[in-house]
Amino acid sequence: MQQQEIARTYTVEEGQAAEDGQRSDTMTINMGPQHPSTHGVLRLILTIDGETVLKVVPDIGFLHTGIEKTAEAKTYHQALVLTDRMDYLAPLNNNLGYALAVEKLLGIEDEITDKIRYVRVLLAELQRIASHLVWLGTHALDLGAMSMFLYCFRERELILDVFEYVSGVRMMTSYICPGGLQADVPRGFDAKVRAFTNIFPNQLREYHNLLTNNQLWLERTKGVGKLSAQDALAYGASGPVLRGSGVAWDIRKTIPYSGYEKFEFDIPVGSNGDVYDRYLVRMLEMEQSLQIVLQALEGMPEGRHRVANPKVTPPPKWEITGNMEALIHHFKFYTEGYRAPEGEVFVRTEAPKGELGFYIVSDGSAKPYRMHVRAPSFANLEALPLMTEGRLLSDVVAAIGSIDIVLGEVDR
Repeated sequence: MQQQEIARTYTVEEGQAAEDGQRSDTMTINMGPQHPSTHGVLRLILTIDGETVLKVVPDIGFLHTGIEKTAEAKTYHQALVLTDRMDYLAPLNNNLGYALAVEKLLGIEDEITDKIRYVRVLLAELQRIASHLVWLGTHALDLGAMSMFLYCFRERELILDVFEYVSGVRMMTSYICPGGLQADVPRGFDAKVRAFTNIFPNQLREYHNLLTNNQLWLERTKGVGKLSAQDALAYGASGPVLRGSGVAWDIRKTIPYSGYEKFEFDIPVGSNGDVYDRYLVRMLEMEQSLQIVLQALEGMPEGRHRVANPKVTPPPKWEITGNMEALIHHFKFYTEGYRAPEGEVFVRTEAPKGELGFYIVSDGSAKPYRMHVRAPSFANLEALPLMTEGRLLSDVVAAIGSIDIVLGEVDR
């Protein structure tokens, strides 16, 4: 269906009768896909009456990444880099979900060492903070608070410095991989992380001082974009969107993975399900993530950074130069990959945006027969019409920001 036909399908006829008997002139307009406050190439077909939004129809697919289909043409090791590009603001969380799914398919979950689990949790929580900082800065910018954008990106740079220190790459690290980690954490990793954890509590307080009780912020967010707990559950919402509506559901607590059961943390929940509650939930989540990072640093065990299984682990680089069998193994690992037994698995994790699930089907070859991703941004976006219909046009901007979508995850 052409875009013009889609628009006509959802157009309310001009001059329709209003409830009070007066004539009401309505019009259908496009918001996006080239619009900064849609946080990517999202197109909204809005039917408006003056400044009041009567109908909202999200139109997705403009990014058309084709990540799931592309993964079927890659080996399990090669497909890892595609997961970085889904929620490109939280690539390590995507890496973790994919790695857990492949490890379950291979049957090597029990071979993962505590060292691997702790490093994964630490980096995943740093990534959660980094993702929330981008959300906070851009969401505040959408509503007119420009300083927050600069402050949040200032702190995010410190986290990206940590990722660069361990992997050599700031964003698309592919550092968490099936079988463990791409490399052991380098010397000075502890100090690098503590350089961030030492300053972040004060910065978080500064954010609260600027926004949490700010009268302008309250007027733009309180009572705006409300989503009840029943509607949130019915639409499959998850993460801060679901918890903002008062449902205490967090995969890290309810179905622990990667050793999360060993960490103490709380699940922040809201009560009104509005933009303000979703804001507060994420602000408090950053505080809890910081506590998890500190616990992981304090309890970091010794051990291997990759499993000792030669079928899924390439030989160390030093061994390749003096051992022909190691060289052959290295060559075959990176050109042919490893074969997974026939079967299917589904693994879900708690990503910054919500519940991230990987469903992988194996036909016994070195490539996934089918990979499907249950993306939180996709499900959360479905609830946008409920939040915005009957509200003002400016509230649509606030609601989109409060959902925290990433189109790479929606159009995968």
